[in-house]
Amino acid sequence: MAESNRADVDLFTIEIVKDALVAIGDEMFIALQRTSKSTIIYEVLDFASGLTDARGQLITQGNGVTGFLGTLTFAVRSVLEKFGTENLHPGDVVITNDPYGGGGTHLSDVSLVVPIFYGGQLVAFAASKAHWTEVGGKDPGSWTTDSTEVFQEGLQFPCVKLFEEGRPVQSLIDLIAANVRLPDMTLGDMYAQAASLHLGERRFQELCDRYGLAVVQSSIEALLDYGERMTRLELAKLPKGVYEAEDWIDDDGLGHGSFPVRVKVTISDDEFICDFTGTHPQVPGPVNCTLTGLHSGVRTMLKAITSPTIPVNEGCFRPLKIICPPGTIFTAQRPAPVSTYWETMNYVTDLVWKALAPIVPDRLSAGHFLSVCGIVLAGTHPDTNELFLLVEPQAGGWGAGAAKDGESGLMCVGDGETYVIPVEVAETRYGILVERYELDTAPRAGAGRYRGGRGCIREYRAVADNVTLTATFGRHKYVPWGVAGGQNGSRNEVRILHEDGHEVVLGKCARYPLKRGEVARLVTGTGGGWGSPLERPVEAVIEDVRDGYISCEQAWQDYGVELDPATLSVVRLSPERLSRSAS
Repeated sequence: MAESNRADVDLFTIEIVKDALVAIGDEMFIALQRTSKSTIIYEVLDFASGLTDARGQLITQGNGVTGFLGTLTFAVRSVLEKFGTENLHPGDVVITNDPYGGGGTHLSDVSLVVPIFYGGQLVAFAASKAHWTEVGGKDPGSWTTDSTEVFQEGLQFPCVKLFEEGRPVQSLIDLIAANVRLPDMTLGDMYAQAASLHLGERRFQELCDRYGLAVVQSSIEALLDYGERMTRLELAKLPKGVYEAEDWIDDDGLGHGSFPVRVKVTISDDEFICDFTGTHPQVPGPVNCTLTGLHSGVRTMLKAITSPTIPVNEGCFRPLKIICPPGTIFTAQRPAPVSTYWETMNYVTDLVWKALAPIVPDRLSAGHFLSVCGIVLAGTHPDTNELFLLVEPQAGGWGAGAAKDGESGLMCVGDGETYVIPVEVAETRYGILVERYELDTAPRAGAGRYRGGRGCIREYRAVADNVTLTATFGRHKYVPWGVAGGQNGSRNEVRILHEDGHEVVLGKCARYPLKRGEVARLVTGTGGGWGSPLERPVEAVIEDVRDGYISCEQAWQDYGVELDPATLSVVRLSPERLSRSAS
């Protein structure tokens, strides 16, 4: 564990300060949610806020998006590398979204960093990362599925000061306003983000006023050591060995693919090593992920299998080692396009998940729908004649566990504690009608001793002319995986219902035109099952039919239970089920 020179602080004070630090992260998070101007922030919660120490070590993170886990650390360290401590001052706000360094993921995810001073000394940083609806680029909403270089994807902020000693850098703010399609929204989110960080700054200074800087710093060190200690204790319980997994990413949005991805996970007495050697090189389309996303994806899984209930901090990740050559689809280099990086970052998480699910069945389920299933609907609002941009993820089905059915209609692992935009808000703000939002119970998928959760169907009907849809629904070709004989899940897809009656099925699209009255049907996948479907109790099969999760036909085809549709009484059991029961 890390050594430190600490003040003599009793355990009760350490606990109080620790909880206060966590509360600061949460308060910053809530402040940004309540003051932002974009639905992607205040409804979806596509952002994260937190504190680091003066060296950039994460202390606490109020998190909406799991995929941002650890990105604040990289953002703060890039500020220290560029400015050092001598060129940072009270009142500074630094902005960065560099995907290839500086904690960036794609250009729409913008980080702001505020140095916190106390008694003239740099003592900590407040930082946040939020998805801005508009950062310019060739497409409305900025992210797209057909970019070929990062320069097409929006403004790049190379770790520069947005405020200097409390004074806004107006030339930079004017430049931002001139290069985005919705400047009022973008600048509103920017100011909200900066204000939330100044709130965190003030709360941290108040904490130092109350307990003294030495006590706060010692408590931070204790908090980091506690995160490491709890992680190592849980790591020691895991079976030691080497575990491998591989999968395929559908395509890059430009017609290239599929792409193999691999991991080798080594669990030893004191290390958790993830080696992604052998993964496909970076690709021409924008599904590339960079180093920050790779680290976040792995950190998510380490936290999930060790100490998910312990507040996240840098100490939790001290046992972690990540190996991946540069220039892969997980470690793309400038100027590779990264607009839809999350498709690939989620594969980082899923590979480690797939490798370890059989050995930690109490913590990990079968595969889930995986993709963010992100969309951008753009057009001119019929009432205001102004540009509207609906940007949101979709919910889908999670895999079954070793002792439970999968959850239906949840966000993917990369999006964490986020939400879809409420129907009422979507219809009020945007030129669409939400005609349907329900669980998708049609696919024959996810059957098992425990069945996978169901995905969703959400339908948007255009009520304006010249609406365009950009969408990226990964796992369109390679479906969620089952475990121990459980069925695989079903795919994610977009169905365009045209006015002449013909239907187009897509996994990815960029600026697909929708005429007034045409429908975009968004379908997310069912999660994988766990265990043989023939081992599912007959009573559970009957309950599934009664609740509408499966049909009578599915009960017979997948579970070997024939039911009377009128009474749901058992007509017969298949020979395979009877044979398994007898054995």
